Amino acid sequence: MARLRDIVFDCDRPASLARFWAQVLEDYAVAPYDDAELARLRGLGIEDPEDDPTVLVEPSSHMKPRLWFQKVAEGKIVKNRVHLDPSAADVDEEVRRLVASGARELHSHATGVTLADPEGSEFGVAAP
Repeated sequence: MARLRDIVFDCDRPASLARFWAQVLEDYAVAPYDDAELARLRGLGIEDPEDDPTVLVEPSSHMKPRLWFQKVAEGKIVKNRVHLDPSAADVDEEVRRLVASGARELHSHATGVTLADPEGSEFGVAAP
């Protein structure tokens, strides 16, 4: 039986969107840029990690999926078909934190709040 390894986000600005989602999710962090990774980027003609076309966000546990953010040429033109829905004990507090981090609140409903990440992809926050 297969195990979920990666969730991949097509986006315009991988580095900034990766930082946003690393802030959203507990126990996730942007993978560090070591010398080998920086050399790989320079080999591709990329001097600044901010311009990295594929950015990895790693969980603290190998039991959780990794998140990859990859640059694509086309912008978001329709509602996203897959989205992550984190939960929080205090939904209102979490929504305030996420909005301060760059999310946009779209609407509230009986089970939680729908937001958009900095590139417009929708996600929901609900109580556990």
